[in-house]
Amino acid sequence: MRNFVKKALTRTIAVKGPRGRTEQVEVPPSQKLLYGIYFAMIALLCLTALEVTYILVLRNLSSEIFAAITLVIGTILGAFFGQKT
Repeated sequence: MRNFVKKALTRTIAVKGPRGRTEQVEVPPSQKLLYGIYFAMIALLCLTALEVTYILVLRNLSSEIFAAITLVIGTILGAFFGQKT
């Protein structure tokens, strides 16, 4: 899992080399970003389990937990799309 996240967040930039050639250089993400994404994924799994438990026990959907899940998904997607630009 870690290799997938690190690979997905790695940027490739073109750098002008000797004699006008362009080379592709990979820039890895920072450790802080990786740890933040790992924490967000764990939070997403926990919130999903909490929502499923809530639905099974009370037979109702919790809008607050669903909003938190939506927030975490937006954060993860924002990090992935923001890092690639």
